[in-house]
Order: sequence, then C-alpha cells, then structure tokens
Amino acid sequence: MSGLRIRKFFAASLLIATFGCAGAGFPPLRDALPAGPADIDLSEYKLSFEENFNTLDVSGRRCDSEWIAHTPWNGDFGSAVFIDPSRGFPFITRGGMLRIEARKDPSYGWLSGLLSSYNTCNEGFAQKYGYFEIRTKLPPGDGFWPAFWLIGVDRSKFAAEIDVFEHHGLRPNQFETTIHVHPWTEDIERVNRSYTHKVPENALFEGFNTFGVSVEEEVMIFYFNRQEFWRTETTEEFRQPMYILLNLAMDAGEVTEATPENAFMYVDYVRAYQKVR
Repeated sequence: MSGLRIRKFFAASLLIATFGCAGAGFPPLRDALPAGPADIDLSEYKLSFEENFNTLDVSGRRCDSEWIAHTPWNGDFGSAVFIDPSRGFPFITRGGMLRIEARKDPSYGWLSGLLSSYNTCNEGFAQKYGYFEIRTKLPPGDGFWPAFWLIGVDRSKFAAEIDVFEHHGLRPNQFETTIHVHPWTEDIERVNRSYTHKVPENALFEGFNTFGVSVEEEVMIFYFNRQEFWRTETTEEFRQPMYILLNLAMDAGEVTEATPENAFMYVDYVRAYQKVR
C-alpha cells in the first residue's frame, strides 16, 4: 500500500491526539498481579524521562515533536501499517493514559501505531545506561504483537536492539525478551539472545504490568513488575545511548478466525532513570 493512499485516507496529521470517540472506554488503572517485593531500588536512580500521556505530542516524521509515529530509519515492520496520527486513531489519550488501536480496514488491511522517542533528524530522547520502564495493559487475540524496545543511536555498522518485551497473542501466557545485534558489515558478529518468561493465565490482559530493563556497563537486568527474571552481559554494541520505541504490531502468520477486527494496547506511562553516581 502506498504512502499516498494512506495519507489520502487519513487526511492530516495532528500534533496532539486526544480522546474524542463515544464509547471508547478506558480500563481502570489496577494491577494485574499482586505487588511483590521489588528487586530494583529506584531510590538509587533519578528520573530522566517521563511520559504520562496527559497529552501526546506526536507527528508522522517531523523533527519538532516529542514522538514520531514510525521508526526513524524508515524500517516499519509487521503486517499492520503504522500510520501517521489522525483524529482519534491510532492514538488516543484520556485521563493520563494512552490507547493504541490496531484495526482491520476492508480496503487497507491492518492499521496500527508505533511511537519512537528519536526522530529522523537524529534528535530526541536517548540515554546511555539506566533503567527504562513501561506500565501497560496488553490486548488478547491471535496475531496481535505489542512491544517495548530500545535501539542504539549508532547505526553506522550495526543496530543494537533490546526488546524489553514482545508478546505474541497466539501465546497468551508468556512474553519474550531478546537482545539483538544486526550487523551491516562482515566484521560485526550477529547476536540473538532471548528469554521466554511465563506468566499466570490472563495476567497480561486483566490489568497493568510493568516491564523494565536496567542497562549498565557490564550487565543488562530485565524486570517484570520490578522483579528480576533475566540478566545478560552488556557487550560493547550496547554501551551507547539507546532510544525508546513502543508499538502494537500485527503478525499476519498468527491471525486466526478468532482474531477480533480491532484491539487496544493501553499505556499508563513510559519512564527512564539514570543511576545516581
């Protein structure tokens, strides 16, 4: 599908997408799982980035907004088209919460949304080391593919990617955490290290959970509801500023007859912290 057809269908991009649809209910901000003892002490950190979604400053690919609605390297992915924001779709904010919608359109196929904190002008929020966290409620349904991830700003010879979580609706009681090094040259080694974390039935859908990663010079530690579940070595490729992406993607190979024609990913906040040294 051409970008021109998408632009014609979804008129003009808006700087701020706000709540404007009747019947578009938002869930209560309750936890999905009982709170347990935290394995990370945030008193050792200072807040460096906070998005509470009272409003949403997003554009298609402009460099004067806090977020853009595409990857900054023109590398959108999956089976849903990540579109520029239009009134009421795919982003809506209400009461300090973001809703990202994936929708099946009879003419255009699956349409959905992505946010990147870094833009095509190589500007925006990025941070070397620290703790990155999202609080979110995920949609059930085969084919839905929400994620929260980080990318290194240096893409000259490789891309360093940290998938804090990605969830495939076809596997409802788990999510995957992966680190990748995608090399562009033969002297860089390809890296794929992954961990699958099991959760109680419906825990990802019934309320809000936090997913976080602490990226430090020697180790990356991953947290679910601030409880550690995996750690892995920080290699040289990840010792650089990383920026934030979140999205509700689609995997057409996992869509079934039971897949609903739309779904919502809700986000309470996105935050980053740096350790107090």
